[in-house]
Amino acid sequence: MSNAHRDDLDVQLDALPYHDKELETTPGLQQRAAAEIQRELASAPKLGLTLPPDADDFLSAHPLLHAELSRVRAGEPLQGFDPARYSLAAPESTSEEEWTRALELAGANIEHQGIRQTNLDLLSSLGANHWRLHNYVLEADAARVEKELEQLQERVADVNRGRKAQQTQAGARLHALESRWTQLVSHTLQVEVANAALEAELGALRAREAGLRAELGL
Repeated sequence: MSNAHRDDLDVQLDALPYHDKELETTPGLQQRAAAEIQRELASAPKLGLTLPPDADDFLSAHPLLHAELSRVRAGEPLQGFDPARYSLAAPESTSEEEWTRALELAGANIEHQGIRQTNLDLLSSLGANHWRLHNYVLEADAARVEKELEQLQERVADVNRGRKAQQTQAGARLHALESRWTQLVSHTLQVEVANAALEAELGALRAREAGLRAELGL
């Protein structure tokens, strides 16, 4: 997370997960921490995330795509192509219109077969080399992505090792300061107790002095 983003969210990170073990040793602390996190998240500012536009509005300018989306939503099967367009059956009647239609279908079928034969010839002569080239490109892309992944994993490991080292050092420093604070507090309490005892003794001495003065008439 960038510093600017942290400033925008006004987040103060003071946890030392590699050092703090209270969540594991204190019963119920993890549940209280989770509840506190949820309370903070509920009051945290939103990031302004927006949902994608509705598909119906997005596809309103594309009737074919909109119709296909409606078909998928309705669960209707996909309609295949009409095989009658590629059949060469002779017309059952002798009308000129049917024979003209049959002639057009025959011409389309011949053209389709010619294109198919051309594609097969191209595939036979160039397909193997093109496939090898395509595989080479895919292997190069896969190797590049794997190398980037390894580099990112190494960077993540370095960051985690650095965080662990820093937090371990900070934890030891905090532990030493906490021990010193405990010693100072204990010493302060001892001094306060000693002062209280001395004040009580001083009060007793002053009372005795007053009594002696009264006896002596001073």
